[in-house]
Amino acid sequence: MSLRRTIRRFAVALHCALAACLLPPAAHAAAGDRLPWADARQMIVVIPTGWDEDHASLHRFERDGDDWLAVGRPVPVTLGRAGSAWGIGLHPQQPGPQKREGDGRSPAGVFAIGTAFGYGKDEVTALPYQAMDADDWCIDVPESPHYNRIVDSREVGKDAIEGSTEPMRRDLHANGDPRYRLGFVIAHNPNNRAGAGSCIFAHLWKAPGEATAGCTAMAPETMRALLDWLRPNRDPVIVLLPEPEYARLREAWHLPVLAR
Repeated sequence: MSLRRTIRRFAVALHCALAACLLPPAAHAAAGDRLPWADARQMIVVIPTGWDEDHASLHRFERDGDDWLAVGRPVPVTLGRAGSAWGIGLHPQQPGPQKREGDGRSPAGVFAIGTAFGYGKDEVTALPYQAMDADDWCIDVPESPHYNRIVDSREVGKDAIEGSTEPMRRDLHANGDPRYRLGFVIAHNPNNRAGAGSCIFAHLWKAPGEATAGCTAMAPETMRALLDWLRPNRDPVIVLLPEPEYARLREAWHLPVLAR
């Protein structure tokens, strides 16, 4: 492996480790606790109408003092084929459906944004960027010590990726699939709890309106706008909540008011 690639992987790993250094969700549940996303000045908000919907609207906001200001217009995105369920992120544990490996649901809650990735060697974005190649895989096997991590099979060995269904170069391993040509990591299940769900990304959709296995998918121009806009020094987060949950939690979680 080249020195440049080794340095880049180290930088990406450090960024992801920092994003994953979160208190367990239950630790934030006490009333009066400072919200873990209190310093966020950019927020992506994804809103389906209910838990079982596989499509949603995506909104962008920037914070100005205590106010959240909308950036651009809402755009359509797709979610897991079975809808959504509570994930593990920055938010306290909530009652209701809980995300599990293979359930076809996108994780709901508030999440840190991790590294960007894609098929190209470089990409114009302020986020840390990891160029994927044929040896990069995200491990979705709950029993694996590499569960919920992107690994290089040349480093961990071919046996370590046995059974994984998530090659990061889907164009090479899945008949030209373009979905991971551009995307970023959504930091669901940062402590890699077995069976709680893995390999959650924002990525391109395979076809307009097509649902996913649990990620959030969108048009290329939507992804391009997000990558142009996101700034790590603004502590961006992504929020996914069905409409009733958003209405229930908006004030307590200091979330933006959605335009009607």
